[in-house]
Amino acid sequence: MTTEKIKRMLDACYQAKRIRELLPPLPQGVTPSYIQYLDNIHALEKQGIQVKISDISDVMNLPRPGVTRTVKEMETKGYLRKISSPDDGRVTYISITEEGRKLSQKYNEYYFGELVPYLSEISEEEADCMIRTIEKFYQIMCERRNHYDK
Repeated sequence: MTTEKIKRMLDACYQAKRIRELLPPLPQGVTPSYIQYLDNIHALEKQGIQVKISDISDVMNLPRPGVTRTVKEMETKGYLRKISSPDDGRVTYISITEEGRKLSQKYNEYYFGELVPYLSEISEEEADCMIRTIEKFYQIMCERRNHYDK
C-alpha cells in the first residue's frame, strides 16, 4: 500500500465521521454514544448476558473509566439502571430502562429506518466489506498507537 492510499483512507474516515454529523439532531442532552451503548447493551442482553461495565468496555473497545462515566450520565438521565448483584455486592449490572428502550427504538426506527431506501445502491457485500475494512484499520491504528506511546 502506498502512503497516498493511506492518506485517502484517513480522508475517508474523516468523511465517515462527518456523515454521523449529518444525522438529524438527537433529543437535548443525548449524545450519539448513548445510542451505541443502548444498542450494545441490548445485543449483550439478547445473548443472555447480565451486562457489566467491563462487558460494555470490551465490546465497544473503550477504556473502563470512560464507560463508567457515560453509564453514570445515562443513569442520571434515566436511560440505564444499575443493579447490585445479590451474590456479590462488588458486582453491578447495567440494564436499560423503559425510557432507554423508547429512545433506542425511536432512534433506530426514525433515524436509521428512514435511511434504508436511500442506501439501496450499496450492496450488503459492499457494506460488509466497508465494516470489515474500517474495523481492521482501527485495530491496526490502535496497535500502532500503543507502539508510539512507548
